[in-house]
Amino acid sequence: MQKEPNEILVISIKRLLRRGATKQLKNIIQKTHTVDLSTVFRELSSDNRKKLFSLIETLEQKGILFSKLEESTFLDLVKTIKFETLVEIFDQMPADDAAELLGRLDEEVSDKILEKMKTKGSEDVEELMSHGEDTAGSLMMPDFIALGEDVGAREAIDALQNKFLDVEMPFYIYVVDEYEKLVGVSSLRQLVVVPPEKPLKDFMAKDIVSVKTYTDREVVAKVVSRYDYLAVPVVDDDNRIVGIVTVDDVIDILHDSATEDMLKMAGVGDDYIETQTILRGTKIRLPWLFASFIGGIAAFLIIGRYETSLAQYTILAAFIPVIMGMGGNIGTQSSTIVVRGIATGMINIRDFWKIISKELAIGLILGIFYGLFIGVITSVVYRTEPVIIPLAISVGLAVVSSMTVAALVGSGIPLFFEKIKIDPAIATGPFVTTAVDIISIFCYFVIATILLGL
Repeated sequence: MQKEPNEILVISIKRLLRRGATKQLKNIIQKTHTVDLSTVFRELSSDNRKKLFSLIETLEQKGILFSKLEESTFLDLVKTIKFETLVEIFDQMPADDAAELLGRLDEEVSDKILEKMKTKGSEDVEELMSHGEDTAGSLMMPDFIALGEDVGAREAIDALQNKFLDVEMPFYIYVVDEYEKLVGVSSLRQLVVVPPEKPLKDFMAKDIVSVKTYTDREVVAKVVSRYDYLAVPVVDDDNRIVGIVTVDDVIDILHDSATEDMLKMAGVGDDYIETQTILRGTKIRLPWLFASFIGGIAAFLIIGRYETSLAQYTILAAFIPVIMGMGGNIGTQSSTIVVRGIATGMINIRDFWKIISKELAIGLILGIFYGLFIGVITSVVYRTEPVIIPLAISVGLAVVSSMTVAALVGSGIPLFFEKIKIDPAIATGPFVTTAVDIISIFCYFVIATILLGL
């Protein structure tokens, strides 16, 4: 099997580290993108991480590497680096990246680093860290381009070339009034196609979409995604611009959010498995598996209650897996669609009944289709049975009821959780499938008991 490029890189660097081939390692570091280099660090031992890191020559590249490392790898690497070197690296990093990484360290260590950093840099970082975690204020870049509304196009270009050289991502020019309040925005393209003396207020876009410093980061991501912005301005309560959240941060937010929701839906918490201890992993999974356990006990009691019916017609037991399986699958599908819709903003809680009725209708249609299908199969396979018609109808109706109720439960539970302000991702996985299994098996035996006259 052909090896992936990153796998080849990891193998090559490990081999060179064993040989102590410093010159070759430096050449690889210079030619390798920092993102690819960060994946190598994950595969190395603590000693080898320290050796490889010491061969990176520029503080800028070291800072980029820090921001690309997974949290557990970053924390392990930091322990091996001299304090003075850490201060120098953080001094060179963009304020938003520095604030995020310092937030991962122990408070005592991060405070010491901030004390030793240059005054301007540390002030910007402390300002970002003062905002709530996972808010726009904690994510924003404090460096942006803001000019008065009476500034002409030529003057604005001069300012870009002289005053704003240090701005890392000059996507837009934000326009402010005499009170420093945000009143408009202009793209760089607009700036170069208008007459040189034309003031910004004459060609700026006035329908600005902005977020507050305390806006949740997932809401910020939805705004950038919905309007296809490269950056969104962050304003205070007086509508004064204090920073911007850029598209690269939004990509990270969407990635983290999707991963977090997936892990929650599986009932294993919201951390990567490599960052969890055995005890923590066990504690997180225990309550969710207990929910499945209780569901299994309930299903067992229901089946036990109809033990007489099963004794009369043991063939009933053959259909239990397909009825529970079809119900569980459509329940999981409905809950996944709804949770994803809520997360992306495509589903609004105001449409509660519309969504419920839609999923209910889909579940009913699919249930009828598969109910007829399984009914026909039953009547063919067990045609010699004396009660073949009631049996086929019982199984068919059980599939219809199971899939219909499962679609209702799968869509309704996440919406209910969202309505009461609980993360709907926790409503899926074991919770939905357990509820569906209990309802499916109960409906099956009730229908079979009535139609077969048991």
